[in-house]
Amino acid sequence: MGVQDGILGTGDARAGEGVSGKRRWLKRRERWLVVLGVALHAVYMLSIFDIYFKTPIVHGMDPVAPRFSAPAKRLVLLVADGLRADKFYEPDSEGHFRAPFLRSIIKERGRWGVSHARPPTESRPGHVAIIAGFYEDPSAVTKGWKANPVEFDSVFNRSKHTYAFGSPDIVPIFCGALPHSTWNSYPHEFEDFATDASFLDEWSFDQFQNLLDRSFTDEDLREALQQDNLVVFLHLLGCDSNGHAHRPFSSIYLNNVKVVDHIAKRVFDLVEGYYKDNRTAYVFTADHGMSDKGSHGDGHPSNTDTPLVVWGAGVKYPKSASASDHSDHGRFVDEHMHDTPTPTVWGLSGIERVDVNQADIAPLMSTLIGLPCPMNSVGNLPLGYIDMNEAEEVEAVLSNTKQILNQFLHKSHIKQSNTLFFKPFKPLEHYMSVVDQIEELISIGDYKAALKRSEDLRSLALEGLHYFQTYDWLMLMAVITSGYIGWMLYLVLHVLQSYTSLPGVLFRKERAVQQKKDTRKILVCGSAAMGLVSMILFWEQSPPLYHAYIAMTIFLWTRIIGEHQFLKALWRYLRGEKLNYVLKLLATLAVSVMIAEFLVNSFTERKLYTWCFLFAGVTAFCYLFYLIPWRSQIPAFVCLACWFLSGFTLMPAEIPDNNPLVISSGVMITVIGVAARWLDKHAEGSKYWSSICSRDMKKSKFSVLFLLQVLLVGLSSMMVSLSTSHRMQNQELHILHQFLNWLIAGSSMILPLFSENTLLSRLTSIFLGFAPPFLLLSIGYEAVFYGALSLALVAWLLFENTLLYLSKTEKNTVSNMSMVENAVLETDDRYLRLSDVRIPLIFMVLFNVAFFGTGNFASIASFEISSVYRFITVFSPFLMAALLIFKLFIPFLLVICTFSAIAKLIRVPRSGCYFLVILFSDVMTIHFFFLVRNTGSWMEIGNSISHFGIVSAQVVFVLLLFALTDIYTKDIRTRSDRPSSRKVR
Repeated sequence: MGVQDGILGTGDARAGEGVSGKRRWLKRRERWLVVLGVALHAVYMLSIFDIYFKTPIVHGMDPVAPRFSAPAKRLVLLVADGLRADKFYEPDSEGHFRAPFLRSIIKERGRWGVSHARPPTESRPGHVAIIAGFYEDPSAVTKGWKANPVEFDSVFNRSKHTYAFGSPDIVPIFCGALPHSTWNSYPHEFEDFATDASFLDEWSFDQFQNLLDRSFTDEDLREALQQDNLVVFLHLLGCDSNGHAHRPFSSIYLNNVKVVDHIAKRVFDLVEGYYKDNRTAYVFTADHGMSDKGSHGDGHPSNTDTPLVVWGAGVKYPKSASASDHSDHGRFVDEHMHDTPTPTVWGLSGIERVDVNQADIAPLMSTLIGLPCPMNSVGNLPLGYIDMNEAEEVEAVLSNTKQILNQFLHKSHIKQSNTLFFKPFKPLEHYMSVVDQIEELISIGDYKAALKRSEDLRSLALEGLHYFQTYDWLMLMAVITSGYIGWMLYLVLHVLQSYTSLPGVLFRKERAVQQKKDTRKILVCGSAAMGLVSMILFWEQSPPLYHAYIAMTIFLWTRIIGEHQFLKALWRYLRGEKLNYVLKLLATLAVSVMIAEFLVNSFTERKLYTWCFLFAGVTAFCYLFYLIPWRSQIPAFVCLACWFLSGFTLMPAEIPDNNPLVISSGVMITVIGVAARWLDKHAEGSKYWSSICSRDMKKSKFSVLFLLQVLLVGLSSMMVSLSTSHRMQNQELHILHQFLNWLIAGSSMILPLFSENTLLSRLTSIFLGFAPPFLLLSIGYEAVFYGALSLALVAWLLFENTLLYLSKTEKNTVSNMSMVENAVLETDDRYLRLSDVRIPLIFMVLFNVAFFGTGNFASIASFEISSVYRFITVFSPFLMAALLIFKLFIPFLLVICTFSAIAKLIRVPRSGCYFLVILFSDVMTIHFFFLVRNTGSWMEIGNSISHFGIVSAQVVFVLLLFALTDIYTKDIRTRSDRPSSRKVR
């Protein structure tokens, strides 16, 4: 049988080169396929940053000058970092309110409400929303938290001068590159979680007080302080630091609320006493709240609900609450409904509450001192706070609307000038007529209608901004999804053509020449399509990666279409098959997708593996009990091994210290090793074990080697006890203990290379060889997991061996095998069958549980650093990280070694199974591609990226582990390798 045209090259010309030529050609194809897979996954992995993390900021707009008189000359912004709304508004245990001054403002001379923050509820995005009016640039997730990734406009930029004092993590973001600013921040060393951090708030106030005091002797400073459009910003970090260190229910945190209120009072008295003109507006708020655990970041109300108190020049006075005043029943950015009832305990139910989105504070501050709104702001001016007449209110809202409309128009212009087939945002195609109507309504004094039209236009402009922000999403997601699907079909075709008997069944030799001619025509057409698309993208000035995405996808589908002869023949073959076979094929496909989806969900819910292995144990027991006699004990062993492993994903991901358990695990590992050795010597008479056991166990060197490995396991258990107890008593690792630990771990991993190369002997030696380093790196129940996983792997081996024995007893097995099959594939490998799909599927489940059994697959941070303390205690990040990663790799190595041994046992091509593993992994990759998030907490965003990245990287990760474990498994021999075993077939 000649080798047919493959998806990576033409193979018919090589038919005369013999078996070795075919084998070399197949290896070249596979190398090229791996290179293509690595490139494709690397390029497509970057696509999420063009789709989900593209900056919303545009430059080049002109500010919209306000057409109304500024009600205030200056603005004081007080931001209490980490202050929860409920802790601010509610009374203490004695019924006294913690913020008496600001509470008096709410009742007598200002307005109040809750400012709703949007996740991620972190300090930087919160301050960006308050001061710049837009929600954190998603691209910041790739560029670091503290650095300012892009230039953006803010209220500070528009001011005549800004004075800012506070945290070194916040103030420099907005003032570091601002020429018309005076600012100062305390050193990072001041942020000491072991102390009461309220002194940081006092530091900020003292800096401002000193500034005003200096102005009495500095004429230039006094003149600068008398300017209009002045902004004073005090960042008060105390609540955040105390909340992290002591929790928001602590007396220190709650007392800090009183400190913040007292600072607000002193700032007010200081400013009013200095200026004496009643032309200052004051805004008090917080960037985010604080959870009960002392953390923040997600969308919980304790994190998103922050206080807002506004008073002074241009601000309305309190108003009695009235249900008729509320008309908007939408949602805030934190998914809270408008008009939520005020908690009775706050004691403010009778005073009108005006809630806002956090980004609305920026246009509010701009309007109060008569500045243009920040150019990238998406906030809506909250009229409930502004004390203006009707005409001025309309002008303020119209200014806000035009500023947002300008962003929309600029984005529309950029996209239109660079897009060949531009699709405008239709609701705003006639925006100018709407603006003219608003201006006409203002001119005739119909302010209510003008206000309504302005607000409607503003809402449409915001929708238009979102439209252009996501303009390329559909195209990019369609291209990337098509690329992944094409890659998966690519792999299917490669496996079918290279590792199954289908090419010989579907084709005759004489058709290969015609297929080669058709393939060349399709390649020419594909190249032309690729060139045309590249010209269009170049014309549209698309980013370089857009070319890579589309070129990769077109290339894949061109090669797939080039196999149309094979695809047609395959379709005819399936149509001619019996219904039972087609149903079996569809059932296999459905089960494969279900398992892949199960693995996707397991990334966020480890407990799924418990149910998986409980079910697998019962199913395997029933299946084997039906096929083989119960006296073999194999059904019961497989069931118990699965059940034993099922319990570990119920354990906490944060492993508690338990040295006695680690030491006991050494005993368990020794017992497992001795049991495997005994079976290897005495299971010759069992027909269900014979293929994996050794016939000759009398060679003394192997017996000595086994005893040496058992001794090293015992020594490692002893060193766990000695090293830990000495370090806890003396606070340091004894140099002798350190040397012995490194010696035991290093030497034990070399010994399996010298063990007998029969299947069970080699696997037992590998199991014992990696046990010492794993024990020395263990601190708790993960040491038991090592033994449980090994038992499950033995159960898998016995399951496959049983199926192999039963298949050999069937007469039709002989007719299905031929020397031609052995010649096409690697030596003594048979063709893949549909039932072999179980091998990569079981491998993937075990491969994933190898991580999820003892921690969080997506984050190395979930693995305790104290695991490395028996090897090193002096801080060395690279060595410590290397040891932690190596510990994570050991269960992987066991799984892949067992997989390689099973592939040899049942004579399936390991390369073919590898490509099937990548195929199923990419089913998960597509799912995770759609699960990437650009909203939510940093943890949620980061986890969604890491999940997608992890499964995308498996094309490389699994291949490297295969290459590494091949050192241990390449010379494994099974009983089926012997000439006598072939007669059975």
